[in-house]
Amino acid sequence: MKSSLLICLASSTLALAQVPDPPSNAAPQPAAPPASQPANSNGGSSFLGKDVPFFNPGSEIVSWDGKNWNINNNRVFEARFEKYLNAPPSTTEADREYEAILEQIMDKLSPSRITPKSTDEAFQLLAKASQFQEDANLCDSIAYQVYSAWLAKNNNERVSAANKGLEDERKRLEWNAKITAAGNRLDGPTSKGEGVAAEWAKQEQLKRDMEMQPLITRIAEIQALIKTNQLKREVAELQIKIEFQALIVQHFLQRRFQHAVIGTRFYRNVFADGDSQLRVGEDAKSLFAKTTGLPPTMGTIDSLANEIMRDVREGAQAFKFLLEKNELQSASKRLAETFIIGEYLPDIRTLSRDDKRKALAFVQKSNQLISALEVKDYTLAETLVKELNQTAQDADTSKPTAAIETARQVSAMHIAKARNAAVGGDKEALETELKAAMEIWPRNPALTEVSKMIFSQADVQSRALVDFDQLLSQKNYRQIFDDKMRFIAATSMYPEKQEELRKVLDDMQVIETAIIQAQEIEKRSNYAGAWESAEKAFLKYPNDNKLNQLRANLTIEASDFVQAIRKAQDLEGRKQPGSSLAWYLKAWNKYPQSEFAKEGVERLKKEVLPDAT
Repeated sequence: MKSSLLICLASSTLALAQVPDPPSNAAPQPAAPPASQPANSNGGSSFLGKDVPFFNPGSEIVSWDGKNWNINNNRVFEARFEKYLNAPPSTTEADREYEAILEQIMDKLSPSRITPKSTDEAFQLLAKASQFQEDANLCDSIAYQVYSAWLAKNNNERVSAANKGLEDERKRLEWNAKITAAGNRLDGPTSKGEGVAAEWAKQEQLKRDMEMQPLITRIAEIQALIKTNQLKREVAELQIKIEFQALIVQHFLQRRFQHAVIGTRFYRNVFADGDSQLRVGEDAKSLFAKTTGLPPTMGTIDSLANEIMRDVREGAQAFKFLLEKNELQSASKRLAETFIIGEYLPDIRTLSRDDKRKALAFVQKSNQLISALEVKDYTLAETLVKELNQTAQDADTSKPTAAIETARQVSAMHIAKARNAAVGGDKEALETELKAAMEIWPRNPALTEVSKMIFSQADVQSRALVDFDQLLSQKNYRQIFDDKMRFIAATSMYPEKQEELRKVLDDMQVIETAIIQAQEIEKRSNYAGAWESAEKAFLKYPNDNKLNQLRANLTIEASDFVQAIRKAQDLEGRKQPGSSLAWYLKAWNKYPQSEFAKEGVERLKKEVLPDAT
């Protein structure tokens, strides 16, 4: 819930400043909506768009109002974030004094300490806080709103006094009306006959009506004035509430959470009637209602603002800890996430410039790596991957490494085909394969070498075939793989040797992939998983020196796990299922993702407990 609201705040801040970029694989958008679609009631986009922003934590993509963008890959955010990372910390005497004043204001307005005197003192401190440049006159805005509310309250007291006077006059007139009615009885003489008595009663009734009419009219006028004054007072108070609430919501959406808390506490002190429901627009209400599931009230804003300030404080502490551990990738992400929400909070503003510069260097190098991959400069990308691995202990370079290796292999295949075409005299195929290799890796150093050597291979082919046969007989597949370009060109005219070479290269590709996978797992200190990955490849290809060396190193790193697996396998081979199962379980306990242990447990479970379902 809190995460969704934070993303909404960040999205509303960034999107109001920049039109988001569509994803690269998105379908083209229509130029204009169909005429039959209902338009917005005001003829344009609303304050927060047509829907509440949705954040996908897996892809870090925000979807909002029919558009998508990466929350960490946004031009406005990158510019603000880089400016912040290069800015000096807010640790001057003036900065400390300003934060102390804000804390003092919030302390004086806290529910446990608030009094009429503390309220007046907090109001006076608003003027003092607004003098600081960091405040941007936000405290002045709160002070003006509080002052306006107090003026409205005084005006309501005068209206109440006027109503009391009118109420007293109404009671006096009602009393006079009762006296008048009681003094004009209609039980006159009846001795002169019924006609005379009826005429006399009619005259008396008319006389009483004439005396009562002014009193009744005046009473009605007074009641109307009282109702009008009551309505004016309610409307004026409601208008002041709406203006005050709009200011508080504005501060909240601007991520000025300290000012939002100050505003809510002043609001509840000025309007002590217990009515804290938000009366702002539907878009602002939906931001809280749809993302938090809570009714939009002053209490909601106050609690959310305090929770966000706590979360930012925790994020800043996590950044410092990760930085101490040299985990720059996680530290940079945590700082970016915390900055986008708590940009104006002291926990973010007081971080040292040296610490921020470390994160900046990692972010810049990461962005440079992304750019290098986009333009297919895999030579530079490989260098940056090595630098990132040396700089940050937690750098996850598995994806760029895989992209580099894939490009290298595919480009090498095209170069090999180009060499084959050159040997076979197929100029068209030669040009096609060289073009394909250049499109995959434009700055591949092998392309330069091929351009110099492609037409000078005729006298070398026979020697290469001899070397290939010799290495093949020795089962030295690693050497064949390392020198595959020469052998691809040499075997181009011999289909049977091409088939032998293809099988060697396919097997070596599987081995290389397994080695890379094991090395990447090893970088995450998961030595048991890395050993198991290498062991699977070893079972199929036991003669590769490089794989054997990696497997031997990982065996030492994951010695306890390897010992448990081998002990279990040995006992299983001796037909001791109970003991073997125990060792498999021990290995599984050391590495819960182990496929060897899981398969062994499943296999022996059926043997030990054949009737178990």
